[in-house]
Amino acid sequence: METPVARVLLSEEVRLALAAELGHLRSRAGDVAWVAPENLHVTVKFLGSVAEERLPAVGRAVGAVAAASRPFSLIVSGLGAFPTVTRPRVVWAGLGPGTEALAALAGQVEEALAALGFAREGRPFVGHVTLGRRRQPRPDAGLARTLVAAAGRRFGRTVVDRLVLMRSDLGPRGARYTPLESWPLGA
Repeated sequence: METPVARVLLSEEVRLALAAELGHLRSRAGDVAWVAPENLHVTVKFLGSVAEERLPAVGRAVGAVAAASRPFSLIVSGLGAFPTVTRPRVVWAGLGPGTEALAALAGQVEEALAALGFAREGRPFVGHVTLGRRRQPRPDAGLARTLVAAAGRRFGRTVVDRLVLMRSDLGPRGARYTPLESWPLGA
């Protein structure tokens, strides 16, 4: 079984800016499992466990969406947390202009994979870059202040010009990603 994730990669400019921010955040909250800068991305669709023999059909579906889509720019800005900044479980960097195009792309991937029998996401798409996770949300006033103070910080622009299907392997040091397939948008 594979655990594929359809995702959008970030520009080096954005990854470097987020890596610097991660250094700052580490000093504010030590009990968060922070994402390695090389693993920062935007998840378009998490598929869960998928039998290896289904991967070619998944690839054709995601590849068709990529071919029918146009590249666009996406601004990465602001920090926040799910479920809230006062009880953070997932710490994230937000997305600004370009979010509408990303949501449309995610919706097309969702539809293409639903046609193959994959479950639809139960809640609306909320594009973000996961920076770190806690096992359980808990109050953290210092981290909350840091996130609120950075709500308007801009981390840069990414040109979204490809979709990547990655295998996600969870380990004690976080997720490890291996590229399975990649498609340029508009090819």
